[in-house]
Amino acid sequence: MFRPFSARLARTVRPITQHAHARAKSSQTSSQAGIAATRIQQQHQSRSISGSANVREKPHPGQYSRTDPDVTVEYPEDHELPSSQPVRGHGGGIGKPTLASFSLEGNVGVVTGGARGLGLVMGQGMVYSGSDLAIVDLNKEEAELQAKNLIEAFKRENPEAKRAPKVTAHHADVSDPASVEACIAEVLAAHGKIDNLVTSAGFTENFDAVNYPIDRMRKLWGVNVDGTYLFAIG
Repeated sequence: MFRPFSARLARTVRPITQHAHARAKSSQTSSQAGIAATRIQQQHQSRSISGSANVREKPHPGQYSRTDPDVTVEYPEDHELPSSQPVRGHGGGIGKPTLASFSLEGNVGVVTGGARGLGLVMGQGMVYSGSDLAIVDLNKEEAELQAKNLIEAFKRENPEAKRAPKVTAHHADVSDPASVEACIAEVLAAHGKIDNLVTSAGFTENFDAVNYPIDRMRKLWGVNVDGTYLFAIG
């Protein structure tokens, strides 16, 4: 009825020992599997790196497109660019062109680089929001053409409008302080005030960054950075 204590103890210890042995064996198996997987992964990475090195050693299309000094990308001169056209709006005479909280009614806006591209579209947006506009550009002839086009487009799409916007064209080299001052004086003489300013004048050229001609870098900085500063403080 009562078994010896040693027998009961042996029966208790045996399962524990078996479980511990099983865990140790499982852990050993997992470790071995992990080591094997790591070795396979290292071999795969080694082959990939070796393969990549071999690929990089071979020339491929576009490899020197931005650094090869023999590659030249021609960009048309300003006067050779095609004339932009005003984008047709959707407001017409059926309602207000914009929300009242965003209205520019009674304002005068100035857009540099406004004769084409983003500058032209932003100028049109200001006109359609109720603003008068002064288009400033290095190419005054193009600015005059776009001023005419904007007014005609507005009248065509808003036949019931009581007043057409006043859109004027002005020349300025935005990198030249004297030219900027003269332009601002001309805008004030034509419109009486300036409420909003958009500095869209800017350009870029295709030169290797470490071999950019210093005179062109100064011009780039003058137009893209100084131009905004000069108009902002004018």
